[in-house]
Amino acid sequence: MKPVAIFRFAPSEGPGYFATTLERKGIPWKLVALDEGRAVPKDARRFSGLAFMGGPMSVNDDLPWVIPALELVRDAVHKDVPLLDHCLGGQLMAKAFGGAVRATPVKEIGWGEVRVAENGVARAWLGPLQSFESFHWHGETFSIPPGGTRVLENAHCANQAFALGKHFGMQCHVEMTEEMVQAWCRDGRKEIEDGAASAAVQQPEEIERDLAARIDRLQQVAARVYERWLDGLSR
Repeated sequence: MKPVAIFRFAPSEGPGYFATTLERKGIPWKLVALDEGRAVPKDARRFSGLAFMGGPMSVNDDLPWVIPALELVRDAVHKDVPLLDHCLGGQLMAKAFGGAVRATPVKEIGWGEVRVAENGVARAWLGPLQSFESFHWHGETFSIPPGGTRVLENAHCANQAFALGKHFGMQCHVEMTEEMVQAWCRDGRKEIEDGAASAAVQQPEEIERDLAARIDRLQQVAARVYERWLDGLSR
């Protein structure tokens, strides 16, 4: 089986629980570290699926990988190679297909409820689940591109996830591990302090409260999304 390509934009924003899921399923994967200057592949068919992770930059920035990544995302959909996109990755996928990426009125950092949309596509991805507590760290958001369907939403961000056939893009972070949350809180302390006026920015002490239990519940949701996505891999 061809590997799943996982694209990393920042050293601290690796694949987390997604990689754990792949390894448990015996599915090979390859890290493409764009933060280390690796080139964006041109042919999506080299891989069974493509996953894009998060990062502190914007897909609207003038960065050398943005245009090649947009082209690869379009190539993947054209060639029926599944996409799974987290936060910045979700914004990349939305922009590639005509969605807009812009600053969100309310910055979100920490834990917050996400609701599952009332439509058949959302039910196909998340079954009877009505809502769950997800992890957030973003100051931008995407619009749903033409042909996409909203899957997740919350009070501060109307578009927390969307599906485009077998392709799935998220604004929220379901890939988190305890170690990732702790590292983000440590490295992002100034951003938390700067955003303290936002009603959706939590302090590190609150973010890390009951962390093991929160992560366990989040990973149960992540497993549902990931397993649904894995069913569409190119074999």
